[in-house]
Amino acid sequence: MEKEKYMPEVRSTLRSRTIEVPKAIYKASGIKILGTRIKSLLFSTDVAIIKNNNASSIIAVYPFTPQLSIIQSILEVAPVPVFVGVGGGLTTGTRSIAIALQAELMGAYGVVVNAPTKNEVIEEMYKTIDIPIISTIASINDDYKGKLKAGVSVLNISGGANTAKIVKQIRDEYGKELPIIATGGPTEDTILETIDAGANAITYTPPTSGDIFAGIMEKYRKDLPY
Repeated sequence: MEKEKYMPEVRSTLRSRTIEVPKAIYKASGIKILGTRIKSLLFSTDVAIIKNNNASSIIAVYPFTPQLSIIQSILEVAPVPVFVGVGGGLTTGTRSIAIALQAELMGAYGVVVNAPTKNEVIEEMYKTIDIPIISTIASINDDYKGKLKAGVSVLNISGGANTAKIVKQIRDEYGKELPIIATGGPTEDTILETIDAGANAITYTPPTSGDIFAGIMEKYRKDLPY
């Protein structure tokens, strides 16, 4: 039996609050995208958090109309590959395609389209850009087959409590070749379950800046001399 390799670790005092993704994510096989192996995707648009974490990439999707100024800010701050949301629900059609092209020109590693994105929009986007299109799948009833046929390269499974089940069904159907990203859930066990179901990479939602500050302020209060 091969012994587990020892990995020395070097830390910094000023970077001690870096957000670390759950260790279970390292069990994933990863997906090689544009030459870079991706196992973890930090789900955030907070530039301070994006700058201070150890995830192998960033997935920047937010519930507002995609704006180039936001995309540019995240790309400038992120020390790792970034996959940016370009709409597909409220923002769709020509506008989404134009945002996707601009995101590519600014340095994004891939674009993420929302679950409601129509296949014809994906098809036109595929003809326009050279970086991968990632499609979010929220339910097994989503037309993932049509989206893959239209030009989607990677599926991003976000099905809540049913995520692992959806991952397994699609993995069994398409085999090992299809790249699958999935939400891992709240614990190491749920992350491992999702990986075992067939996910190649895991999205991780970090604590908010407010949550982190709350802990810091509590420590400051306890350390006061009076």
